[in-house]
Amino acid sequence: MAEVTSVPWLALPDALEVRLWQHARRSAPQECVGVLGGWSVGAGWHAQALYPLTNVAAVPEREYLADPLELLRALKVMRAESLELVAIYHSHPSGPAQFSRTDRARAAYDVPYLIADLSGSVLSAYLLPEGRICGLRR
Repeated sequence: MAEVTSVPWLALPDALEVRLWQHARRSAPQECVGVLGGWSVGAGWHAQALYPLTNVAAVPEREYLADPLELLRALKVMRAESLELVAIYHSHPSGPAQFSRTDRARAAYDVPYLIADLSGSVLSAYLLPEGRICGLRR
């Protein structure tokens, strides 16, 4: 009998997706970055709150690096609201909705990484650094 492997997923409410896209569009032509707070549910995560962060990367048009102090503040707010980090998002203003080598190399958290491709209006999610696709539930 073949082993059944569940596909990891992230539940992303419509209101949070709208805010994510707004952040991505406002930041263009630079990449945006932010985090999502929520809770773990079985093989997935449920997003409840969105925290936009400032991109302090050396070349923000081609990479992202969250402001460390802002990230720390967001994590503290999450903790105070009984939430946990459930995803990290950033944009690729010119596409694609695929992670880059830099995205993969900098992945430090065991949560989905969302990529908003502004050129194609595609939102994708991956578990990095392994590059496993993560399903999005709306």
